Amino acid sequence: MRRLLPLLILFIGVLAVYIDMPGSHFANLSNIDAGFGQTLDTKLGLDLSGGASITYEALPANGQAPDSGAMQEIRTIMENRVNSTGTTEAIVQTEQSNEVRVEVPGQVDAQAVADLVGQTGDLEFVLLPEAQYGKNGTAGTLSPPLAGTTIDPSLLDANGKGQFSGGQLDPQGISWAFDTQKGSGYLVNFAFKSPYGDQFGTWSGAHISDYFAIVLDGKVVEVPFIQSAITGGKGQISGSFTIDSAKQLATVLQYGALPYPVVEIQRSSVPASLGESFLKQTMIAGGIGISLVLLFMLVYYRLPGLVASMALVYYGLAVYALFRVVPVTLTLAGIAGFVLSVGMAVDANILIFERTKEELRTGKTLPSAVEAGFNRAWNSILDSNVSSLITASILYFGGSATIKGFALVLIIGVATSMFTAVTVSRTLLRFVVKQQIVQKAWLFGVSDEEFQARAVGGRLARREARGRV
Repeated sequence: MRRLLPLLILFIGVLAVYIDMPGSHFANLSNIDAGFGQTLDTKLGLDLSGGASITYEALPANGQAPDSGAMQEIRTIMENRVNSTGTTEAIVQTEQSNEVRVEVPGQVDAQAVADLVGQTGDLEFVLLPEAQYGKNGTAGTLSPPLAGTTIDPSLLDANGKGQFSGGQLDPQGISWAFDTQKGSGYLVNFAFKSPYGDQFGTWSGAHISDYFAIVLDGKVVEVPFIQSAITGGKGQISGSFTIDSAKQLATVLQYGALPYPVVEIQRSSVPASLGESFLKQTMIAGGIGISLVLLFMLVYYRLPGLVASMALVYYGLAVYALFRVVPVTLTLAGIAGFVLSVGMAVDANILIFERTKEELRTGKTLPSAVEAGFNRAWNSILDSNVSSLITASILYFGGSATIKGFALVLIIGVATSMFTAVTVSRTLLRFVVKQQIVQKAWLFGVSDEEFQARAVGGRLARREARGRV
């Protein structure tokens, strides 16, 4: 196993360097089914890449205000709608008791996001009575309502519902497509869940030639007439759709209507230039902090400090590769978590090197002191890192979206630091201490007298120690 470990470290290092390269191709764990040919990129949050932030307020319905369960349902539906556009790094979170904030990083059309997310999505199929609106070929006292107009509330029941609603549709049967019959425009295909499909077929068969309105959030989308019984529970909505509006309607219907209407109360944007400025300042601050850590290790621990610095570079490459593969959306809080994990990675090396010094002072040979140092420090390293992982896990599962980002970065960093401290640093030190050129006391931070005991051998030192006792 000890012979294979350097090869494993080398393989992981080369793979990390490849993944870190711009335009590299590898598996993305958020879409693992797509295989290993996916192009990887670094996901940046709203505060680093710019983007749009929209806050919505949920309004009471039927005299009842939304409770916490309803707010979570609204948040989930909004999140699904945003993610359906491919914006997987969007942040959707509840605020106060009746507000939801949606943050979409990158250069996006804020109005398009608002139209998609803020739409209630209440779809109704409303029969237009023959006595008032007539039938196909027979005029009534009223003309069927035009697309875009508000539906007459008297046509709805006491709950504001029509004969059938969007909640009875099967999400798997909803899609958008090009309207091949017209040769232009787009339409939305839909299908009812069982048993509503059979009920819709019976209902449509009983109203041949009658008009019915397809209504979305109180607005008429189209008013077709029933040519024949619509069996199979499937149909089409073929209003004057563009490709974008057809996609939007299909998305809204797939993920269901919001249980309460929402209204936009605030919209703000972070320009890309400001995000770049934040990123630059953060990188400079992080670079200064890590450089000071490396300088301290080199000055105080000398040769072991140099080994730790090399392991720290390896650690940085490995963690950044994981960020791209998972992927992790990096925010200012996430970068803070990474810098914190760097400090924890160094802390493990400090424990090891101090234990190694103690072993050298007892008269052990350099290779034996290194091995004993790692073995004695392992329990402390394990306890410290497990405690950190438990704390970070609590933050991840119980915190807000921003806190979750910080916690996820910290979890990845701590787990990786255990690997680099115990395997990478150890493997490098095993190789280095065997070289004759480094057999000098000052390189390990001990006095010549303490190091001479190593040169004479462990037995003499132990014998002298017993004599002193």
